[in-house]
Order: sequence, then C-alpha cells, then structure tokens
Amino acid sequence: MTNNKGKATINRRQVLFVGAAIGGGLAAGMLAGCGGSGSGENEQVSGGGLTKPQEIGPWVVINPDDSIKIYVPSPEFGTGGMTQQAMIVNEELMADWSKVDVEVASVQRDYINRGEYSPVPHVIAFFGGRSTISMRIKSMQQVGASVRERLRLAAAEHFSVKPEKIDIKDGVLVDRTSGQKLSFGAVAEKAAQITLDVEPAIKDQSDWAFLSKPSPGKVTTPKIVEGALEYGIDVNPPGMVYAALAQSPVSGGRLVRYDADAVKDFPGVLDIVTVDPDEPRGLPILSQPPYGFAYSEPRAGVAVIAEHYWQARKALDALPIEWSDGPGAEWDSTEKMYDALSTALDSDDNARVEVETGDVADDGTDIVEHEYLTPWCDQAPLEPLNGTAMVTDDRVEVWHPGQNAQQSYWVAADEAGMLPERVILHQPYVGGAFGRRLMGDDTRMVVAVAKKFPGRPVKVIWSREEMTRQGKYRPVFAARFRAKLNSESGLPESLTARQASRGHYPRLADCPYFMGLVPNVRVDARDLPFHLEPGPYRGPGYNSYGFVVDTFIDECAVAAGIDPMVYRLKLLRNWPNPGWVKCLEEVKKKSNWGEKLPRGKGKGVAISAWGLNGDKMGGTCVAVVATVEVTPEGQLTVESLDVAFDCGQVMNKDFAENMIEGGTIYGLNMALNEEITVENARVVEGNFHQYHILRMRDVPEINIHYGGLSGADRFGELGEPPVGPAGPAVGNAIFAATGIRVRRQPFMKQDLSWS
Repeated sequence: MTNNKGKATINRRQVLFVGAAIGGGLAAGMLAGCGGSGSGENEQVSGGGLTKPQEIGPWVVINPDDSIKIYVPSPEFGTGGMTQQAMIVNEELMADWSKVDVEVASVQRDYINRGEYSPVPHVIAFFGGRSTISMRIKSMQQVGASVRERLRLAAAEHFSVKPEKIDIKDGVLVDRTSGQKLSFGAVAEKAAQITLDVEPAIKDQSDWAFLSKPSPGKVTTPKIVEGALEYGIDVNPPGMVYAALAQSPVSGGRLVRYDADAVKDFPGVLDIVTVDPDEPRGLPILSQPPYGFAYSEPRAGVAVIAEHYWQARKALDALPIEWSDGPGAEWDSTEKMYDALSTALDSDDNARVEVETGDVADDGTDIVEHEYLTPWCDQAPLEPLNGTAMVTDDRVEVWHPGQNAQQSYWVAADEAGMLPERVILHQPYVGGAFGRRLMGDDTRMVVAVAKKFPGRPVKVIWSREEMTRQGKYRPVFAARFRAKLNSESGLPESLTARQASRGHYPRLADCPYFMGLVPNVRVDARDLPFHLEPGPYRGPGYNSYGFVVDTFIDECAVAAGIDPMVYRLKLLRNWPNPGWVKCLEEVKKKSNWGEKLPRGKGKGVAISAWGLNGDKMGGTCVAVVATVEVTPEGQLTVESLDVAFDCGQVMNKDFAENMIEGGTIYGLNMALNEEITVENARVVEGNFHQYHILRMRDVPEINIHYGGLSGADRFGELGEPPVGPAGPAVGNAIFAATGIRVRRQPFMKQDLSWS
C-alpha cells in the first residue's frame, strides 16, 4: 500500500517532506535542499530520510512512546506563538495534544538548507509574532497533513486495508473495518520509510476540528509553573563566566580612558575588555545585510569579566571610567527636544509629503487646530537584556533570547567576522520583549565582549539601570492637526497633519481619515537628529498615532457640538470595512454610553486599527470606551475599559483575550505613566521606582466583547492593535469628566485638577 517509487525533485520553492528513522520514530521536515545540521555536521538524504535528525530536529518528530516534538521557527516571549503554530500543525496531524511538545527550529539549519524553516518571507520567518498570517497557517497545515498521510499509509499496510479505511483521532489510527487500533508511535518507524509523490490537500477551514474550538492552554504553561523553561538569563554552559557591562552614558559617546589596575585584583575578576564602535567589523559576503541589520550598531562600552556576576558588577561599579559625550551633548534636556519638535512643525524645511489628496483649506471658519506630543518610552521587559556567547578560532556559539533568531544569527556572524556556516545560535525562551529584543544590538554587544575573551562562554548581563538608559525607545513624536469642518454636517472636509519625530513615524497614512474618508488631506513629516535611538515598541508608530488622531477627532466632535460616539459613527458610515462600525456599536451598548454621570466622572471613546497597510478591509481595529473619575484635586482613577475588536475571526479565544487584555493594559500604562526624560544629555530613569509600570492593583476592570467581529476571511493580529485606543479613550473621558483636554502623555504628569 505504500508508495516508495521515485522521489520528488527538491527546489527552493517546493514543499517536500521526507522521513527519517530515528530509533523507531518518525521525523518530517519541510525541505528546500539538504545540508548541514545545527551541530555543524553534514547530513545526507538517503532512502527518503535524513540521517541523524535527532541532533537538530526537522518539523515533526514522533517517538516510539507516542510523544511528539514540533519544531517552529518563532520564539516564545509570552504571546503563545509557539503553541499557536503547533496547534495549526495538529489540526491536520490529529495527535493527542497532551503528548505534543514544541521547540524552536534551528536558524543555522534553515540557512544551510536554503530556507528549510522559512515558508514565509524572511523578514518574519523567525519573528515571534504573526503566527496567524495566511501563508504561515497554510504552510504549517501542510506539515501536519504530510505526516498524517504517511501514518495513515503505514497503518493501512499494517492492517492490509486501503488507506481510506483508516480513521485518525487523538493520536490513534483505527481500521474502520476491524476496529483494530494503533498508536502513532507504533507505526512511526514504518511511516518514516514512506515518501509521498504528491502532497495531500489540507483541510478547508469549515472542516477544522481543533482550531477555533475550545482552546488548549499554552504548551509552555506547565513548564513555566514548574520553573523548567530556560530563559536567556538561565543559560549556564560548562565553563561559563560573567560580564557586567557599562556603555557611554550619552548615546553616541566614546570611551576616553579607564583604570584597569584599580580593580584587577578584585575577587574573581578575570579581565576588563572594551568595545569600540569605530573598529572594523562585518562580513565581506554581505552586500545586502538581512532584515533589521542597521539597528544593530554597537555602542562604546567597557565590560568586567569575572567568575560570578556579582563579582563583575562590584568591580565595574568601582572601575574609574572617563567618557566623551560627543554630539549628543547638544540635546541636554527633554524640554529642549520637545521645543525643537514644536518649532519644526512651523517649517516646511526638510519635510516630506506622505499623503496629498484634493485641495486642503487653510483658512475660513469652522477651523479646529491643536498640537499633541508623545514622549520617549522604554519597552521595560521583565528579563533584562542578556546573552551568552563563546568565540573560538573556527566557530561562534550564541545563546540569545531575541525576538528574531535570524537577526541574531546574522549579527553574531557579522560581529565575529565568521562565516554563517560556523555560527550556532541557541534560542532560549524570552522573558518579555515588546520590540526591545528585535534589533540585534544586544546580540552584537554580547559577541563583541565574548570575542575579547575567547574560548569560554561569556554571559553578558545588562543591569536594569544600564538597560533602561541604553534603550531603543518608542520615538518622541509631535503632531499638529488642522481641520476645516463642514458647516452642515460638522465632519472634516479638509484635514492637514504635520508631524515631527525621531524615526518610526506614526502610520497616519494608514488611517481611514487619510484613506478616503476625508476628501482633502495632506500629511507631511520631518525627522530630527536627536541622540537617543528609536526602536520598535509594541505597535511601532501606531502607539502614537492612535492617541493623536483620536484625541483630535474628539476635539472635532466637541467643536461641532456632536456626541463623540455619534460623530465617529457618522465619520465611519462610508468606510467599507463593517468591523469599525460594529466595534463602536458594541462598546456603545456594553458600556452604557450616554448614561448621565456626575461632574468628575466621564466616558470617552476611541477607535484605531493596526496592520491596514493600505488595505481598507484588512488589519485589526479596536474600539474602547473608558470610564474614569477625576477628583477636584486631580486624582485620576480609570474605573473600567470596555473593548471590542475585529480581527475577522478568532482562532483561539483564550489567546485572543490574553492579547487584547495585555495590549490594552500596555497602552493604558503608556498613556498614564511612561516617559523617558533627559538631563545633561543622559537618561534619568533607571529602575522601576523611577519608571512606573502599572501594578495589578492599579489595573481597571477590562471587559472584552466579541460583538465587533465581522467574520471576514482573515485572522488579524491581536498583540499590537489594542495598544492604540486605550490612551485616547481615557484622555477623552478625562475631558468629559472635567473639561480638561489632555494633549500630551503621560497623563499622570499633567494638572487634572478642577473646581
């Protein structure tokens, strides 16, 4: 019944699955070639299978004891992405979910085998999000379908029946004729000998039996509870030493001198090394660096290497160091940067036009004009930056908790000047990320330090203060909006947006009001050369545009004398995506919008979307109604947030609620508390006593509603969309409660007192 005749041709774009016998088990991989393993040894395709797959792991491994390991390219940093991908495989595989485990695939194997684990474009192939994009869903389904079909063929041969007589459920193969049963592990070795000439069709969504049903928990949860997961900070290879790191306190500065003799005799100290960003580095083979490479430039630094971290840290604290501030000294205060942003909005010099449609009116009556600002913010993950690397003459081995293993891999190769075939990257679990671990600058620093102390693994740890003051921050951003309202409807008929920032412009052009709802629009942008460095921060750019746009829309509603909820519904009535109106209607109903409240209490609404990318029917929109109370003395309490969203469809309800709730809290904290400030060109905030994060006791009641779902044919992202509307909804509620309009974040630093 098996078909072992001939082999399919392997090429870069074709999906081919091969089996390998490993101690009576089955390994299945999506291959685009053959070559080396993660250990650097070569593998050979022979008899339809890879030898030694147990050293690296292809996509799926089934063991004789029925346990299953699924390898996925995306790391886990709290979003459930690894579990989600394993669930997609299991929709086709139909294994016993309680016996499924998941592990991160090898980026080195992917490189050597020319995209073995890259069924989606390389920019996000190894990124820890985007687990429900269509291309990824279909590719992971195909993995599960191929393994299932070979198990079915092996069972059919065992029972001497036709394959269509074999039923599969919960890891059991059943001969429908006789009722006899086999477990996956019992036929895994036989299934490993089968090569499919034609790949089986994957299920239509209407036939799903596992996805979109009652959700299993994250595969990683039991290990988290048991303390069994290995995060980057836990890595401890044999012979490891520790490095405590100090970098120039002014971004872009340089090291002048340090006195190694002052600490060389401290207990445990092994060496003091430096990192010079002006040193030559890089791989000559990289004419076009991979995604994100530009973010990974190193900073001037000094590291003390010792047998234990506390020894290194105490010696570093005592080490005399002199720094040169460099050009960053010009921006010696936060207010100087804020003033520069506002001044830049007055000029068209160096401005680029991003959107220009129709005839923008700059004068006349019914004009609404206001300016807004969002500050620098830090991602503040729970696990401080860290990484471990060992550099020898012929290889680099790195243990790094990054958000994109591909980025870490290439940066490690580049910094060490080592061919990528000689780089081994281990991906630990990640203790929070939010964009901070995406750029690879931490990987580069780890390798830069380790190559100065070759032959032993070196774990480099940023102190909390060092990490916070050496950030890749949410960019500071200022915007000035000017709208001419229609004298009859009160809606904008002309809208101008001027913006100034330091990188990562808010996606104003990706907003309905600039995508056709307002007939006459102009958006321009200008970049300022501040010394602090911007970076991705949950909902890059969008986290600012959600605040500035929806606060301004609220101001237009007030100027027109129209209820803010009614105003938005009127604005969006001609928007082709029905989810926007559905979300507004849902939060309007569930929040008791319109109820009479005493002075000092108010409700505010906001709606925004992430991931449109020019597609009016795409992305995920989120609407929020906030209910707040503000005492006459200005004490703000956010009582509740009602949230509705439209991502099209939900694949995993538990994960969806986790993402919506977490993103809403993240956006709320951003609006209420977060601001990185500068004195003497140096970042002031260093730890959580200075950089406030919401405690559990401060989190309001969050009610997540599903009535906004449109049922559209997409599974939109959910981690970043809720970050946008929480802040402006609260700000608009403050206005409703007090008459005070908050146009700058964070709210807790503004005077909210009223009488």
